[in-house]
This record gives sequence, C-alpha cells and structure tokens, in this order.
Amino acid sequence: MEKFKQALKLFLTFFKIGLFTFGGGYAMISLIENECIEQKKWITNEEFLNCVALAESTPGPIAINSATYIGYKVAGFLGSLFATLGVILPSFVIIFLISLFFNNLLEIEVIANAFKGIKVGVSLLIISAGIKMFIKAEKKPIPLIIIFTTIVVMVLIDIFSINFSSIFLILIGAVVGLIVYCINQYKEKQKPIEHVVSNDEKEVDKDEHLS
Repeated sequence: MEKFKQALKLFLTFFKIGLFTFGGGYAMISLIENECIEQKKWITNEEFLNCVALAESTPGPIAINSATYIGYKVAGFLGSLFATLGVILPSFVIIFLISLFFNNLLEIEVIANAFKGIKVGVSLLIISAGIKMFIKAEKKPIPLIIIFTTIVVMVLIDIFSINFSSIFLILIGAVVGLIVYCINQYKEKQKPIEHVVSNDEKEVDKDEHLS
C-alpha cells in the first residue's frame, strides 16, 4: 500500500512536469531537478547527475529514461511504471490534439507568436539546467577538458558548417572516459599496500622491547 501511494505521487509529479514542459527532455531537466531533489528529496544531486548520464547513454528520450530511473529508485517497478506513464501521458494527449488542428492553429497570429516565445523559454530552461548541473558536479581535470573541448568543437562545426555528427563526439568522450578509468584503476593497483599494525602487534613489540 505504501509503494502504491509513492507510485501515485510519482505519477502526479511527473504528470505535472510533462504537462508544463515544452521543448523536449532537456527542458524537463530543470523541472525534474526542482521537483525530485529540492521539493520531494527523492534523490541527491550526485544521483541526479548519474541519472542524466545514464538517461543520455541509453536508448530513448532523456525525460522518459529519467522518470523510469527515479521511479524505480523510489518505489521499485510500480514506481517506474507510474512515473513513466505520468511523463508520457500529457505529451501524448497534447500532441494528438494539436495534430488535429495544427495547420489552422499556426495561421492564428497570437498562437504563432506564442510558439516563438516558448522557443526562447525552452532555451533558457536548458541553459539553466546545464549551469546548475555544472556547478554541482565534481570538478575533475579530464571531464572539464572534455566539456570545454566539446563546446569549442560544436561551435566551430556550427560556424564553418562542417558535416560532423555529434554521435562521434559522444563516442570519443566515452573512449576517453574509459581510458582514464583504466589508467586510474591501474594506478590504484600499483600503490603499495600499507601494513596496518594492530593493537595486539603493538603490545607484543612493546613486551619484546622491555625484555
């Protein structure tokens, strides 16, 4: 019964997030962070960063993957099911209704301008979420180098209109991350094992010294 109540809370929370978010999964990150970390305390900042990383690394939209991950952590399978349904349902219903009247809606000047304003708002939400995650993330040299290199490369690709898929940037980052991980693991294994002297050993040494 307790899990069902938690699952229902997850459904309502992610339904609200899905209902008031425009611009896809990236725009949802800021709202998910506010609801699940700051308001409900369901996960920590570190867990949320791992959640986003996993959601990006696995197939499917980031919003759905994040909802499934958080839902499972809070209330198991039932939680993941309810959270996923909650985040999907508003988008499905709204897109279905818009698709019936889309061409007619865009002909209305007020609605067309509203969509332009929404684009700006979405951009700000994504930037805000990115800044918050960067501030709260652990600052290590290699990840920082990868982040800034990726930004520079993406800007250069955009400026010079280079035909280079962002998939390759993701794969390169993954390879670099694996190499760094293997190097760190190798260094850990090479560290000399310090001999920890127990209290009994100290007493024996003390008795030998006195004798």
